[in-house]
Amino acid sequence: MVENHSICVYCKSQNSEKLYSTKDIFEDTFHIHKCRKCKAYFLSPQPTNEQLARAYDDSYYGEKDEKFESSSVENVLDFFRKKRAKKLSKYLKEGANVLDIGCGNGRFLLYLQKYGKYRLNGTELDGNSAKRAAKHSEINLKIGFLEKSDFDKNSLDAVTLFHVFEHLSNPKETLETISELLKKDGILLISFPNIDSYQSRKFKGDWLHLDPPRHLLFFEPTDFIKLLKEYGFEIVSENYLSSEQNPYGMTQSLLNKFLKKREVLFELLKGNTDYAKEYSKFSILMQKLFFAVSFPVFIVTDIFMSWMKKGATVEFTFRKID
Repeated sequence: MVENHSICVYCKSQNSEKLYSTKDIFEDTFHIHKCRKCKAYFLSPQPTNEQLARAYDDSYYGEKDEKFESSSVENVLDFFRKKRAKKLSKYLKEGANVLDIGCGNGRFLLYLQKYGKYRLNGTELDGNSAKRAAKHSEINLKIGFLEKSDFDKNSLDAVTLFHVFEHLSNPKETLETISELLKKDGILLISFPNIDSYQSRKFKGDWLHLDPPRHLLFFEPTDFIKLLKEYGFEIVSENYLSSEQNPYGMTQSLLNKFLKKREVLFELLKGNTDYAKEYSKFSILMQKLFFAVSFPVFIVTDIFMSWMKKGATVEFTFRKID
């Protein structure tokens, strides 16, 4: 059935199939559609400016010095930022020109400096994350969206997008821009939720990584690889294992299934206590205990799911060949 009111975020086709419904943390209802033309999964209706402003308020970026209230959470994130920096550095020569789209607090780029001297560039939307990144003079920061005029054609050696692509309202234009700005043999390192994962198929609208209304579109990994070939890229590596993202995704998705509100524990980790005020201290304690007990189990299950290419997230390394 053609859903005329549902326009694909990627190709703008109006020919799609409605799969299931979901609600955001504000109780607004959306639907997940699959485009029959480009095979993208997308959020419908597209969120209004008011809904997006509410979703990306200070509670999303974190209102204190860092996004997460707990320093231990930030330390864990730093561990994975270092791992990604080390991975990318293996593809870079001294003086490489690197762009991190959606660079957050900029610490991934700063860790990259530990492995060589590079030109560091980042883009980030206006907010507390951008303010944190702006404190680092080593980073050439643009507050806003990437545009072709920001860099010379074929001037970048590497571009990274870590859980950013699914947020983009202009994903097609962004891929076109990346392809134009990257040099031949340049590297694209990108990660995003795997809509073809076990978690996605099992939990549907309750899946943590669906994250409405912020996540606007998804591609199955095989379709994304084919899509990137159209932009002149070849696949170098793919990884479905993520102890940073996947085990917690399973825990929170299960909690979402049984609790009235979604992402209660996740919002608490960011210090958003108002969101969880209707839950007792005992309920919060039980949620935290469930996370602590289940985490080792879901580490093991993630290994199996990643082997099946059904991990909840995927990270690709592409090389530009055209």
